Amino acid sequence: MLSKTFLPTILRTGKAVVDGEIKTIAYEDKSAGNLKKSFIIAFSDRFKEFRNKGAELIACSCDSHFSHLAWVNTSREDGGLGKMNIPILSDYNKQIATDFGVLDKSTGIPYRGLFIIDQKGLIRHTLVNDLPIGRSVDEALRILNALKYFEEHGEVCPADWEEGDDTIDVKSPKDYFKKHSGN
Repeated sequence: MLSKTFLPTILRTGKAVVDGEIKTIAYEDKSAGNLKKSFIIAFSDRFKEFRNKGAELIACSCDSHFSHLAWVNTSREDGGLGKMNIPILSDYNKQIATDFGVLDKSTGIPYRGLFIIDQKGLIRHTLVNDLPIGRSVDEALRILNALKYFEEHGEVCPADWEEGDDTIDVKSPKDYFKKHSGN
């Protein structure tokens, strides 16, 4: 089974808020992408969908682990994160953001990134958005499903592919295109 994680492959250890406590986590434990509060909440609320597909999630921001702890200790109604189902990793020195090319060096602020990295440490999907644009949990799940399908079946998932849709057999792609040509 393909296990996917959202984590910088070069990360070895770091401070994270896990289950409301500051802990040191290591690469073997979890994984990450650059996130902010609404994104963290959205992924945390749907973490079981990722776990059911063999994925682990971790949020990562350039704020300190002390800030993250304050966020989880503040209710959502009061502008915090509240209870989280995923760890929040601190990239306070901005090394992860730099290594993944999402740090705007002129402002010191990272763009919004999401990375799907397989258990071998290979980046399989990268998404980087401008600051005012959030990321889609549904799209992350769709990409994860497509990667998993390819790993299990060796068939390519075309544009807008969803689970159950036709795929392209790399040995006979004409079959797919003939069926979907609209003629």
